[in-house]
Amino acid sequence: MRAGGAGQDAPAGGGRPLVPRVLQSRAVPPGVRTRPASVLMLFGEGGGAADAVQGVPRTSGGVPDGDVLLTQRAATLRHHSGQVAFPGGAADPGDGGPVQTALREAEEETGLRPDGVQPLTVMPELFVPPSRFLVSPVLAYWREPCPVRVVDEAETSRVARVPLADLVNPANRFQVRYRKVFTGPAFTVDGMLVWGFTAGLLSALITEAGWEQEWDTGDVRELDVTLPEVDEQATRR
Repeated sequence: MRAGGAGQDAPAGGGRPLVPRVLQSRAVPPGVRTRPASVLMLFGEGGGAADAVQGVPRTSGGVPDGDVLLTQRAATLRHHSGQVAFPGGAADPGDGGPVQTALREAEEETGLRPDGVQPLTVMPELFVPPSRFLVSPVLAYWREPCPVRVVDEAETSRVARVPLADLVNPANRFQVRYRKVFTGPAFTVDGMLVWGFTAGLLSALITEAGWEQEWDTGDVRELDVTLPEVDEQATRR
């Protein structure tokens, strides 16, 4: 992956698309008007040094030692309420492209300093049916980490740096099924259930980076049951 400047859109990566099959199948239905949006897949370092070329976390004993920035959306939002997500949102007319949208939204949601972020690549657009967004995921390296926080409680209930080792851990991985509409990868980390669009992208990245450990793909849990269980466990913590 080639690196791009923080103020410019990074070039799309070549080779195999970093997109899970469950998301690739989301074609835009005829007649549906979409809106452009971006999310920031921001990876920082743990105790080790970053790869000087790729800008992604190195591994220790086959396990990545970095982390990824995630947010939990406020329960009062109209779309995707309470879901764990990458920072991001709809494009503004003044944005210069997906990278600027992702950085602006991340700053507004978490207080992130954009000048400390090194964009790496912009992935293909993905359709998110509930919001009708065409989302461009922006993969980036957190070159100069800074404190992050919830900026607007009406939009975000939590901001967390989640260790990649926890996401890779087979004990934290399974699949969720939402009625007959959706079945896809999921994670339980730091008292949160990560599923849907965000989990699909994380799962694809883990596989592409060579971090994946064997996990039970046959463990399929009902979302309507699992989500309240995770929320209850988090409340008890």
